[in-house]
Amino acid sequence: MNVKKKLLSKSLGGLILSLILVGAGQAQVRSLDRIVAIVDNDVIMQSQLDQRLREVRNTISKRGAELPPETVLRQQVMERLISENIQLQMAARSGIRISDEELNDAMSTIAQRNNMTLAQFQNKLAKDGMDPLEAREQIRREMMITRVRQRRVSERIMVSEQEVRNFLASDLGRMELSEEYHLANILIPVPEAAESEAIRQAEHLAEDTYRQLRQGADFAKLAFERSASENALEGGDMGWRKAAQLPPPFDDLIRSLPIGGVTEPIRTPPGFILVKVLAKRGGDSLIRDEVHVRHILIKPSEIRSLDESRRLIERIHSQIQSGEDFGELAKNFSEDPGSALHGGDLSWIDPESLVPEFQDMMAKTPSGALSPPFRTTYGWHILQVMGRRATDSSEAFRHQQALNILRNRRFDEELQAWLRQIRDEAYVDIKQ
Repeated sequence: MNVKKKLLSKSLGGLILSLILVGAGQAQVRSLDRIVAIVDNDVIMQSQLDQRLREVRNTISKRGAELPPETVLRQQVMERLISENIQLQMAARSGIRISDEELNDAMSTIAQRNNMTLAQFQNKLAKDGMDPLEAREQIRREMMITRVRQRRVSERIMVSEQEVRNFLASDLGRMELSEEYHLANILIPVPEAAESEAIRQAEHLAEDTYRQLRQGADFAKLAFERSASENALEGGDMGWRKAAQLPPPFDDLIRSLPIGGVTEPIRTPPGFILVKVLAKRGGDSLIRDEVHVRHILIKPSEIRSLDESRRLIERIHSQIQSGEDFGELAKNFSEDPGSALHGGDLSWIDPESLVPEFQDMMAKTPSGALSPPFRTTYGWHILQVMGRRATDSSEAFRHQQALNILRNRRFDEELQAWLRQIRDEAYVDIKQ
């Protein structure tokens, strides 16, 4: 259904609902839902905006932070909804779906991380004023957005062998197992091809933000009000990062900061960024668990649907169980170009370098056993665990870690650039 048809349908439905006779032949007009934004081929409704505003206010209040002005909050939430809507439409066009089984697993995992059963987690949502069914669908949407980002952003990132060697030879490379930092950021945006006056205004706002922070202002509150970063509604929280995962000059700057310290505004392509150190923790052990694994990957495509891909991987799984050679089937069917020619063999690999779904299935599968078919962001897989071992940081392991760090370092920058690009390319008409 195109946008015009959607609008016509909603208008007619609204007219019917509003003309309800009550009492002695008098008409009472009920409060109606309405469109607050058109985003490409979809719309955002007032009810969606109101619901998200309630959730954000509740989250901010629980953190004990002061709410930003209502106009600022509404603008931030509206932009978040627009960005999510664009990404969900991209996910739908790419054939990305989250099955009920995957969603149930994700919700169970969230509950376990909070030391609750799934039923307790759902009861907690209800007590917090959230409809458990709506929370479930929100988690489904977030999983779809994560997958479309992994696909679209990862394919923009290229790391050469020379870059890996240079990193391993650098001071940062030698400190790859060093401390981790819990960080938060504020991004004061600078539009692309901005004129000098716009740049000066952004720089002035960034300097004023830094001055207020030095005088004791609340970082999260200023992030709510001023930041254009994807994590603004989380108070700028970036989670835990190694210094080596940060682009220069932040990698060096945060090492010299105490807990609670904030960097001066740094000019980057998206704008001026300030970073705060929330906490630090020690480096990892040199001993790593590695798994020798091989797999077969079947990807959905324009000519093969997700269900057809699942049926194909199930047939291959049955053939292996019937005695056919895993390696030969991998060479003939697997669509992972890096391993197919080697019979699907990924050799010895650090589980942390793999996507969560692959990690989980690999952990559940005993050595020598074949997994059932399972799905990741890349498609449908089966895997076979050949062995497990504990190893120190060998040269091969160091190489893989360096590659992962360099890719992760670029992911945030590429994500922000990609989000800005798809926002600029989308048709958006805000109705308020």
